[in-house]
Amino acid sequence: MKEPSDMTDPPDMAEPSDDSADAARSRSAAERLLAVLGAFDHRRPALSLTEIGRRAGLPLATAHRLVGELTVWGALERDVAGSYHVGLRIWELAALAPRGPALREAALPFLEDLYEATHENVHLAVLDGLDVVYIERLSGRHAVGVRSRPGARWPLHATGVGLVLLAHSAKAFQDQVCGRPLAAFTPHTLSDPARLRRALAEVRRTGCAVADRQITDDAVSVAAPVRGPRGDVVAAVSLVVPSAGTQPHSLVPAVRLAGRGISRALGWRP
Repeated sequence: MKEPSDMTDPPDMAEPSDDSADAARSRSAAERLLAVLGAFDHRRPALSLTEIGRRAGLPLATAHRLVGELTVWGALERDVAGSYHVGLRIWELAALAPRGPALREAALPFLEDLYEATHENVHLAVLDGLDVVYIERLSGRHAVGVRSRPGARWPLHATGVGLVLLAHSAKAFQDQVCGRPLAAFTPHTLSDPARLRRALAEVRRTGCAVADRQITDDAVSVAAPVRGPRGDVVAAVSLVVPSAGTQPHSLVPAVRLAGRGISRALGWRP
């Protein structure tokens, strides 16, 4: 980690006096700190100080000060090239999240069993806001290519795990999702609200979701719910296989079994 004094100040450290600078100053300290951390994502895991300020919507001087404080604390780290990355201190905190590593640890034996039986992509995911967030992915060398990865977000309507989580959520939340524009990634994506509602009803009826070529044209996902101690759906498990030459419904029993196994490990008793 670098102390703030170790960082080279940008040439122009004066606070801008335009409207954007005034808006930035009106944000609370917590909002500005979170904006700095939120500047990082899977596509941009390394950022310069200037990029952080731009993506966080902060004047350069403010970004410089906040980045320095976060670096000292360990939330950010600076590499030899001068770029910043999310620090290990954030990972330490994330490890305490009950829907993150704790859930993954309980689920991993069942995910591994499902992987050993298929050598395809196995996913564990949770609901966060209007998205599904992947907690774990196991993948074989010859498994069909997928765009998911641990920590990645995808829209609920376009993934098998997302359909399971959405189908078991409150009606008001379903209405909120169906009332928003639904992105189409392929011609098969459930981007029509009426089709999506019918798909959710089918998930509730059958207890599983089959998402056929929703994100890419060569993959199909079979997903099942994971229940917490009170029986509420807290996560979803899925198997993603090639769409060509696969009978997805033949995979439903194995995916359901994995979901039930994880649920029992979490304390659910049917």
